[in-house]
Amino acid sequence: MAAVTELFRIDNLHARPVSDEGDAADILRGVSLTVAEGEVHAIMGPNGCGKSTLASALLASPEYEVTSGRIYFQGDDVTDWPTDVRAKAGMFLAFQYPQEIPGVSVIQFLRQALSARKGLDLSVLELRLATMDWMKRLGMDSSFVDRYLNEGFSGGEKKRNEVMQMAILEPEIAILDETDSGLDIDALRIVAKGIREIRADRPKMGVVLITHYQRLLDEVAPDHVHIMVDGRIVASGGMELAAQLESDGYEAFR
Repeated sequence: MAAVTELFRIDNLHARPVSDEGDAADILRGVSLTVAEGEVHAIMGPNGCGKSTLASALLASPEYEVTSGRIYFQGDDVTDWPTDVRAKAGMFLAFQYPQEIPGVSVIQFLRQALSARKGLDLSVLELRLATMDWMKRLGMDSSFVDRYLNEGFSGGEKKRNEVMQMAILEPEIAILDETDSGLDIDALRIVAKGIREIRADRPKMGVVLITHYQRLLDEVAPDHVHIMVDGRIVASGGMELAAQLESDGYEAFR
């Protein structure tokens, strides 16, 4: 049996919102998680349990501060690394609510991000050719990359754009914060298909899926499922855990 290579690890992480008064309570209260190469981990939990705080803290959002615990990526302690350094190293976050950036087209954004991530200075034409295949796979019109980033995008377009960024930037670990929120079943299946195809292209990439719903897990089939309640992971298992959650609700885990 092949040895499992650790890709990403969170040790007893505590985090809270940055507050001018300094009296904010910890939202994350001791989260620990280990992701091996090629694994998909799903984190499920009710509103307000700390899922999005976890995603933000993992990519060093300035809105949150880690009060204790450590984050490791490919053997390095990255707890104190700023967002841009983590992203360049191969950590990727797909936002629950992607921001609009007026005046910056999707193709310009991708070109800048690819240059920062890999040092590649592709021409707009070269990058356009590279995105064509993924736009086709994700059901996006070829003119999509000329639109301003997320400006006037539907919920489905925003999420498909995030998946296309993940495909082009080729991260080592992808943290997907409620990528399924606001999607109808057809859009969800397109997004899930994109995630599966990226994983097929890059089988060592790790994925952390943060979601409310089992339907995304049915499409992506995670290796591990974790239940988060009140800032802690309170149960871990396989898809049977998601099925139990569907039947019993979160109250069974409190």
